[in-house]
Amino acid sequence: MTNNKYKILLVEDEANIRNFVETMLENADYQVVLAENGEMAKLMYSSYHPDLIILDLGLPDMDGMTVLDDLRRESSIPVIVLSARMDERDKVLALDHGANDYVTKPFGNAELLARIRSTLRNNRTSSSGRRPGAKFVVGDLVIDYDARQVTISGQRVKLTQTEYNIVALLSEHCGKMMTYSAIIKGIWGYQDEGSVKRLQVNMANIRRKFGVKPGAPKYIINELGVGYRMEGDRENG
Repeated sequence: MTNNKYKILLVEDEANIRNFVETMLENADYQVVLAENGEMAKLMYSSYHPDLIILDLGLPDMDGMTVLDDLRRESSIPVIVLSARMDERDKVLALDHGANDYVTKPFGNAELLARIRSTLRNNRTSSSGRRPGAKFVVGDLVIDYDARQVTISGQRVKLTQTEYNIVALLSEHCGKMMTYSAIIKGIWGYQDEGSVKRLQVNMANIRRKFGVKPGAPKYIINELGVGYRMEGDRENG
């Protein structure tokens, strides 16, 4: 194994899934470290310092959420939850506790690998911080942070201050599913009974101004009941 490979810690107690995902990751040229339970996951994390963790929630010795909480107390390492729990509340809880993404079982190989690439890419760009003059580019969408302007195909999109703040926040976490509560906290700093509706109204206005037709999501993806994700390959200039 070469040292320039991304190192992934796979935390999964089911041997058949663990072996399957390990083979898939190695075929995709990742270096894989394995853990069968929460305690082993903590040990492997401390010993191998992986670039990303794929974490099952249903571990034999402790809930995966406990592992996630322990990790977040000491590290911002990207974590993708891989779980059979399909309830919206489980997704929201994991994302609010610091998971970068949430993939439900059963899953497709191509989808999981795409989520891994996106998470690693987002972590690489966001960890560099926002430099003076930095711009966010995804497809024909450009955000000029210094000017607080958004353009699509060179044409300026006229956004309100709140709409711009939402777009900028999502761009800073490009590739990560952000829950409604995380966005609301980041934009307004508090949450009340009308917060989600207020966010949804702003998002509808953003999509309309972006020229996105209903049912044909572009730039920003909505997972109903969970949150929003800015899609695409982020470029920081």
